[in-house]
Amino acid sequence: MSKTIGDGVIEIDTLLGGWERITAGYLLGGTSPVLIETGSQSSVATLISELDLLGIGPKDLAGVVVTHIHLDHAGGVGDVARAFPNATIYVHEKGARHLQDPTKLVDSASRVYGQLLDSLYGRLDPTPPERIKILGDLEAIEIAPNRKLVAVDSPGHAKHHLALHDSLSGLLFCGDAVGVRLPDAGILRPSTPPPDFDLDLALHSLSKFANRSPVGLCLAHYGLVPGAPLDILQEAGETLSLWADEARRAFQAGQDIAQALQTKFSVSTEGLDPEIVTKLETLNGIHSNAAGFRRWLETSSSHAHSSHAHSSHAHSSHSHSEAQN
Repeated sequence: MSKTIGDGVIEIDTLLGGWERITAGYLLGGTSPVLIETGSQSSVATLISELDLLGIGPKDLAGVVVTHIHLDHAGGVGDVARAFPNATIYVHEKGARHLQDPTKLVDSASRVYGQLLDSLYGRLDPTPPERIKILGDLEAIEIAPNRKLVAVDSPGHAKHHLALHDSLSGLLFCGDAVGVRLPDAGILRPSTPPPDFDLDLALHSLSKFANRSPVGLCLAHYGLVPGAPLDILQEAGETLSLWADEARRAFQAGQDIAQALQTKFSVSTEGLDPEIVTKLETLNGIHSNAAGFRRWLETSSSHAHSSHAHSSHAHSSHSHSEAQN
């Protein structure tokens, strides 16, 4: 299922687990068409048949960009690279090696997802290194003479996260950096999984998005968000900060972070169809978010201890190490 959402922009429902309106890919048309997000490996057959219906055959796709390498976004990359031999595969520099050799990524995903890995997501086939191109901050992919797709380095959700701003439609493809908002649930919820979540980086990425004045925000989960982009970005930042505050409070009090988040924020899902809540929890569960917050809080508190211990160092050496980080 696909629909046009902007000038030459088609949203494709990749039907993760057969569920509608959970994971989106986006096809941008031009002389060199580009697909943003493949979805999971389990969605590849759906994706390829949708592209075929849209007139994109094996030789027609010029590029595939993944916002980051989590399996619900990039699990299909190896298969899609095989199916579209002319497509360049674009990825953040910190994700490239995992597309070449997915062993570690799949191994850690199997620990997180267990049986769901194969039943819902699938795995990730390697992509030949010569097919991969690293996209740096503000680098552009030319799709047509009048259309460029500009990469925006946007860590916070993951250190290997890129958003993509389309010069023609003005739409910004945000991956997971703005959060998750399933149309059937209608609530915007942060996505803070381990191991890379970082609050300051995530908030900084949202402000980078705002500075670009996008015409609309397109999420991987799911679709073009209704409403004014700057309002949505502000809401995303405020909601994320509220969740982080509650996680920090629970962490410092020695309480269970997942339980604290559940108690404080589950009210937003009250009255929703239980099936929608199940989809939301599967895709963006409180436990996964809590684990990300815990990892971030543990890392930041250990950083605070080590920087305190080193604070007797000369200021000049401190400045030097800051500049290197």
